Formats: sequence, structure tokens, C-alpha cells
Amino acid sequence: MASEAELVLGMSTDAWVVSGVSLLYLLGCLWVGMRGGKDASDSAVGYVAGDRAMGPLLMYFVIGATVFSAFSFLATPGLAYTSGAAVFYVIGYGLVGFIPFYFLGPRAARIGREAGYITQAEMVAGECGHRAMAGTMALVSALSFVPYLALQIKGAGLVVERLTEGHVPQWLGGAVCYAVVLAYVLKSGVMGVGWTNVFQGVLMMGLAWAFGLWLPYKLYGGVGPMFERIDEVRPELLSAPGTKSWQWFISAGVISMIGFGCWPHLFMKAFSARDDRTLRRTVVFYPTFMVFLVPIFLIGFAGVLFPTPPPSPEQVLPHMLMSLDLPAVIVGLFCAGALAAGMSTGDAIVHASASILVRDGWITALGRKLTSTQERRWVRVFVVVLMLVSYVLAVFYEGDLVSLLLYAYGPIAQFLPGMLIALCARRRDGVAVHIAMLVGVAACVTLKAMPEWSPWGLHEGIVGLGLNVAVLGVLYAARRGSVLSARS
Repeated sequence: MASEAELVLGMSTDAWVVSGVSLLYLLGCLWVGMRGGKDASDSAVGYVAGDRAMGPLLMYFVIGATVFSAFSFLATPGLAYTSGAAVFYVIGYGLVGFIPFYFLGPRAARIGREAGYITQAEMVAGECGHRAMAGTMALVSALSFVPYLALQIKGAGLVVERLTEGHVPQWLGGAVCYAVVLAYVLKSGVMGVGWTNVFQGVLMMGLAWAFGLWLPYKLYGGVGPMFERIDEVRPELLSAPGTKSWQWFISAGVISMIGFGCWPHLFMKAFSARDDRTLRRTVVFYPTFMVFLVPIFLIGFAGVLFPTPPPSPEQVLPHMLMSLDLPAVIVGLFCAGALAAGMSTGDAIVHASASILVRDGWITALGRKLTSTQERRWVRVFVVVLMLVSYVLAVFYEGDLVSLLLYAYGPIAQFLPGMLIALCARRRDGVAVHIAMLVGVAACVTLKAMPEWSPWGLHEGIVGLGLNVAVLGVLYAARRGSVLSARS
């Protein structure tokens, strides 16, 4: 540890300025987050669902800032840098993926208010009459959330390490940032997450536009000249699907669209909204957050013809900023914006995941009785455990951030049939839904380990969902047939 301390103390003046600006941002987050939950009740519903009282402003930023994560600020420019037009799959799933929530969200909220549900799995298991399914969904959610949270921690560490010239190592940068997240999530719950998301969302959108327009102007003389130069030198990057295959482009977009509305930490916000009108407004205005991606894409394309390559694609933006000899304050502001992108997702993930494990795994599936105070206490315990597990994965994971996120979408997408049946079907067969879900998840895990088995190079989540639906159809038909036979 002494050698690391010496590295930090030996930082240049610019690195100290960058660290100082980032520290001010972290202190601002801590202050906002710690005060965010002051009006919430001490109950489990207050900690997990904000007493079902989130208004339009909070809902807009909670959904928007939660979606735009370290993936958006680091991996998306990296994908544009390496694969060009392949990055546009992000726009497709972002615009379409949330539309079903306009119809399903208010219905889930009404059912939640009537039955007391505050999590996705609790609702699906309760409406389908099969408690064990809540345990499966809790476990699958946690196993998908851990790599998603690790992505945010790794992204924060990469930014800090690069912008402090390597003096603050990745493991330390990630630890400091997420110690702040841990503090306000433990103290304030979902309302702390909500108000910090407002602060982080405004910051990262403003900085994204500033850097996204300035870099093409600085390096090429403008956005138009930038694309003209790329068309001359690397024309393959400007036509779909870039350097990726069509199979990758389509399957990545489809599984992301399906999984987008299935993420438990987003779906849970249906139980936090003040009323149905607030939910629908959030869905209607959510696509305005997609405008935030335009400058992010421009940043990635600006790096294509940059004289020196970054250490890794995810570091293309910090690499360019460090190479352009900018004022340290400007670099520090970028660092703050990138940290805001990761933390605005990480806080929601760790809070939701811990809530799900306790509410769905312990209370619903296992039938354990907890008082509201005990439930809140155990959620906090699992917040700490999940943060530590994700941190370890972030430190030791060596792959790229895009692959880490796309893997997480596969198992989560297997929740879709159960959600639709719980909310829309008249005849609900919980056992059939549970078996089909297990088949889909097993297929995802198997094909991730053995990608050569996946037909036509499709994402494992799509194959798993196809098997899920097929098994569900067979079981529904078989059980219906047995009922008709018994009647005759």
C-alpha cells in the first residue's frame, strides 16, 4: 500500500486539479444524496419505493439518468471509435424499448397499490400464484445486476486512473466513488438515488454536449468536415452495421429492446410514481434523454483519425482530452461528468438489487416474516454485500464494457413472458411460466459459455427467449388439454 500512497503524493499539479474538481463533485453528490431521503418515512416502502410519491421531475431523471451509465459515457464512444455505425443500435433500443412501459407501467402501479407490491418479481409471482418464481427472479436479477454494477465501478476507476495520469489506480478510484454511493444509498434509499440522479443528469448532459461539439470542431473544423474526412479514410465505419456483422447488430438491438423494459430497477419505478399520469409523462418525455447520445457518438467518431490510439476503446475520450493539453479544470469537469454517468446507474442498481433479494427472495419466495424495520435493515446489509461483490468483479474483469452489458440483458429478457401474463392474461399458470423462465435462463448461461452453439451467431438472450416462449406455449397447451380431458 505504501507504493500506491507514493504514487498519489507524486501527482502533477494538473492531476491534483483534476482530482480536486472530481472531489468537489463527489462531495456535492454526497450532500444531495444524504438529504434526499429526509422526507421519506422510516418504513420499507419509504426506503424501497419512496412512499409511492415520486413526482414528474424525479421520475424523469431517475429513469433517464439510470439508463445512461458508464456504458453511455465510455463504452458507447468506444464502440463508435472501433465499429462506427454499429453504435446506432443503441438509439434503436433506447427509442423503442420503453414504449411498452406506457401501457404496462400504470397497470402495474395500480396492481401494486391494491396488493402492496413494491418489486417486479413480487408482482409476477403474486399475480401468477407461484411464490417460488419470485426467488428465481430475485436470483437471476442479482446475477445480472452484479456485472451491470461492476461495469459502472470499472468505468469510474478507468476514468480516474486515466485522468490522474495513472497516479490514482483503477481500484482506488472505483472504491472512492462507490464509497460515496454506498453512503447515500444506505442513508436515504430510493429518494437519495432520485435526487442525486437529478444532479448527475443535468451535469452529464451539459458536459456531453460541450465535449461532443467542441472535439469535432477542435480536431476537424466541425462535425461535417469530421465525417467527410472519415468517409475518405475509413468509409466502412459510416454505413450500417459498421465493422460488426448484421447478426450482431440486429440481435444486440433486439435483445436490448426486449430487456430494456424488463430491468427490475426500472420496472420498480412504476411502484414509486405518484400517479398514472406521472408514469405516462415520464415515458413520453424519456426519448428527449436520447438526444444526450448524439454528442456521445460524435466524441467516438472524433477519435477515429486521432493521431495516437487510446490504451483501450473505452478510454478514447479521456485519451483525447489528455493528449490535447487542455486546462486541468476542463479535464476535471469531464471526469465529474463521466463519474456522474456511472454513479447515476450504479446507485439505482445496488438499491434495487438488495431490495429484490430481501423482498422477493427472503419474504415472498421463502415466506419469512419481517417487520418493516427488519426488512429495511436487511436491505442495507445486502447493499453492502452486493457492492463488495461487484467491486471485486470490476477489479479483476479484463473484458470490454459492451460485452459485459450485453450479457446482463440476456437473463433479464426471460422475465418478459411472465410480466405480460401477470399483467394482461386472464388465465395465469405460474408453474408453466416458472419452468419456461428457467429454460430460457439456462439457455442464456449455456450459450454464453458455449457461444459456438448459438444459431446464426444470435445473442444468447434471443435464443433463450425463443425457447422460453416455445416451452411456455407447449406447457399451456398440455395443461389446457389435460383440463379439457378431465372435464369430458
